Amino acid sequence: MGFLQLLVVAVLASEHRVAGAAEVFGNSSEGLIEFSVGKFRYFELNRPFPEEAILHDISSNVTFLIFQIHSQYQNTTVSFSPTLLSNASETGTASGLVFILRPEQSTCTWYLGTSGIQPVQNMAILLSYSERDPIPGGCNLEFDLDIDPNIYLEYNFFETTIKFAPANLGYARGVDPPSCDAGTDQDSRWRLQYDVYQYFLPENDLTEEMLLKHLQRMVSVPQVKASALKVVTLTANDKTSVSFSSLPGQGVIYNVIVRDPFLNTSAAYVPAHTYACSFEAGEGSCVSLGRVSSKVFFTLFALLGFFICFFGHRFWKTELFFIGFIIMGFFFYILITRLTPIKYDVNLILTAVAGSVGGMFLVAVWWRFGILSICMLCVGLVLGFLISSVTFFTPLGNLKIFHDDGVFWVTFSCIAILIPVVFMGCLRILNILTCGVIGSYSVVLAIDSYLSTSLSYITLNVLKRALNKDFHRAFTNVPFQTNDFIILAVWGMLAVSGITLQIRRERGRPFFPPHPYKLWKQERERRVTNILDPSYHIPPLRERLYGRLTQIKGLFQKEQPAGERTPLLL
Repeated sequence: MGFLQLLVVAVLASEHRVAGAAEVFGNSSEGLIEFSVGKFRYFELNRPFPEEAILHDISSNVTFLIFQIHSQYQNTTVSFSPTLLSNASETGTASGLVFILRPEQSTCTWYLGTSGIQPVQNMAILLSYSERDPIPGGCNLEFDLDIDPNIYLEYNFFETTIKFAPANLGYARGVDPPSCDAGTDQDSRWRLQYDVYQYFLPENDLTEEMLLKHLQRMVSVPQVKASALKVVTLTANDKTSVSFSSLPGQGVIYNVIVRDPFLNTSAAYVPAHTYACSFEAGEGSCVSLGRVSSKVFFTLFALLGFFICFFGHRFWKTELFFIGFIIMGFFFYILITRLTPIKYDVNLILTAVAGSVGGMFLVAVWWRFGILSICMLCVGLVLGFLISSVTFFTPLGNLKIFHDDGVFWVTFSCIAILIPVVFMGCLRILNILTCGVIGSYSVVLAIDSYLSTSLSYITLNVLKRALNKDFHRAFTNVPFQTNDFIILAVWGMLAVSGITLQIRRERGRPFFPPHPYKLWKQERERRVTNILDPSYHIPPLRERLYGRLTQIKGLFQKEQPAGERTPLLL
């Protein structure tokens, strides 16, 4: 029994230690909210401002504190005083304040609130720093707060941009802060460097619990370095603004770590998050991102692509229609989007019509002229476009040199043109490869319209760059998680199966079908000269059409009654 009692006590003690790492409050309406340094607090704000918060027993070696509070999409306010002032409060889904401590100060108070009607679930934490650590936002000249540790985030369909205020060097309690513009030598804030980090939430998960859980990994410097992806490092001479490709429906957390390489110290800003969509009801809502028009369009496109993947080379004209549809539809969508303000659904319908015209035109060119090189150039360019898009989908696309539009498009075009040039001597292999790879990728695009996947951004990033003049500055990182690996395996399986099947089936057959117009002309001449051919006695097309119209006209004429109607002559 003694051993059992000791075991129970040990379990209770361990549970108490775990709870101390992330304390949970149900409701803040009881009054004063007490915080501890480095411990996460969960609570609900359901009253108008103010709600007082307090921290006791601040260590003497702490020079400044950073308080931050996070919610999913409802705004909360944190302020130095009960009265809201623009230069002493911050409102948003990720808000923070810097407390510069006075000598002998051991207690700190501030105020929390929300102006929303619905209760807001929040997570908050206090972090402490010493006099050697740089102060995030300490040289703010752009935003309202005197010292602003917040990251300001803006997004549209194309890009998400974060902005933050420059930091300042740390200093001891009771000492005047270093001047922000005294000089640019190594003894000033110009020696500081800024590491920008990006962290992806699990795909297709928009829950509040998941966001608040993963935000804990993006608060302190060690956790950010261990969990997130470092995108770029800025110096004090660079503009404190970074752009990323927007990922609607995908949760992303951004943070910035400011480093002092001279003292080997660092501090973290207040992380900001976005889903690149709105949680409010209406068009573009996070819960209804998939448009019906997109689902119909890409489903029909995938059905045709699936057929091309396995039977494209055998049904040559159907494949040409598919290739012509892609080429004309892609360029027409770019043209009409840049020149007109029409809605997306109408744009998609017009793109489908234009793509169909382009497909029929390419089939007609083959039927009339039979120039294989032109048709295979179109086929090879489509495959080259996808391969070039995959190349820039890798980290290679985020190199600084490719942020220049001229360098990007020249390199992109060279890779696309290289594919048909390489396969110039084996056109059948090029055609079968295009059928398998492009046809199977159309299935990936259809899956994306129902279940979001990062593989769709292989081509979507290129389309965004063609549509938006500012997209060149955006980093195009995307998450690659379990769903993406599964869909990548499906894409690879379909492509390999389609290519293998067509190569085995076409073995021993002519490489390409003969010229259709020549066959039609030879057949017509044969019918004219061969009187034994039954088709020789078939009337000309004009007479057949006239006879058919006469038959149809007779269906609508009133039938004459039978019998004699004229009087008999005596």
